Amino acid sequence: MIAAGLWARLGGLGRGGRLLSANCVAHTRHQEPQGKKLLSEKKLKRYFVDHRRVCVRGGNGGNGMSCFHSEPRKEFGGPDGGDGGSGGHIILRVDRQMKSLSSVLSRYQGFNGEDGGRKNCYGRNGRPLYVQVPLGTLVKEGGEVVADLCCPGDEYVAALGGMGGKGNRFFLANDNRAPVTCTPGQPGQERVLLLELKTVAHAGLVGFPNAGKSSLLRAVSNARPTVAPYPFTTLNPHVGIIHYEGYQQIAVADIPGIIRGAHRNRGLGLAFLRHIERCHFLLFVVDLSLPEPWTQIEALKYELEKYGKGLSERPHVIVGNKADLPEARAHLPELRARLGQRVIALSATTGQNLEELLLHLKELHDQVAGAELSQGRESLRW
Repeated sequence: MIAAGLWARLGGLGRGGRLLSANCVAHTRHQEPQGKKLLSEKKLKRYFVDHRRVCVRGGNGGNGMSCFHSEPRKEFGGPDGGDGGSGGHIILRVDRQMKSLSSVLSRYQGFNGEDGGRKNCYGRNGRPLYVQVPLGTLVKEGGEVVADLCCPGDEYVAALGGMGGKGNRFFLANDNRAPVTCTPGQPGQERVLLLELKTVAHAGLVGFPNAGKSSLLRAVSNARPTVAPYPFTTLNPHVGIIHYEGYQQIAVADIPGIIRGAHRNRGLGLAFLRHIERCHFLLFVVDLSLPEPWTQIEALKYELEKYGKGLSERPHVIVGNKADLPEARAHLPELRARLGQRVIALSATTGQNLEELLLHLKELHDQVAGAELSQGRESLRW
């Protein structure tokens, strides 16, 4: 059902790709129950997929031709069989418009090269098949990272096309004036890859469920994540862009809520902890209305450190949300005293003190960007 829907939606994969077995797709479409509609493109894009297992196979090379030149009054024209064309590669290419791996299929087959022809005509090479993937896609093979597509325009050759075979003209030599030998084309490279998406953003909003991360992202950017008065409203990472003067932009990612034991894959667990790895600095969002809000910071840092060593030590800022509530104002002085560092108290609902947060974010971004430039690395641009 899903394979048939994707095949019908993409029309054979648009730029020339096709599934390994088109007959299986046709058979699946034939067995679909009557009256059951295929998923539309709009509905398919709603599903957030951050990992995908993909089998890719490059196109096969064309066969070489074995023939001899035939022309009136030229009895011994000699061999004129051409070489076969090479198969097309399968290339992963970053597309800034894609936010998920949901449109990536599980199987891809590259274009085959054409066979060689008479009169020394070479077969046409197979066209490369480009597979669009979102920014921040990690490519793994057998547990080993083989490519990190974290910059716009990055490409990775996932499967090489097979070399074309040689025609008998190639084997012409002084000691063999009439060769009949020709070679077949080589099969394309076949690989099984695991694509893993890690959200790329400058800053990441980290906090427990219902701390107000989505409300804060809506308040400072044009992103519109779902907001509701119950935990686990955010199930997918959302990225919002904050615009400053001078056309400077800072990308902020809303990471789904973390719970205690997330490093052991509890709750949303490891599925979304990986999205924090690429963030250059973090925003720990604390619910000031809850008793002992400083324990939230300790628990969040513990989960991050257990997931990845050094992750909790990245540059960060502590944001105390829901400062418009009376109990929040009572907890704020003790929170600052226990942590011994700056705490930005604000209200994402009323917009109170958002300007201080935006200015501090710009300072953090400039510090991180300057450190990366001093190390010879280019800062992320949006």
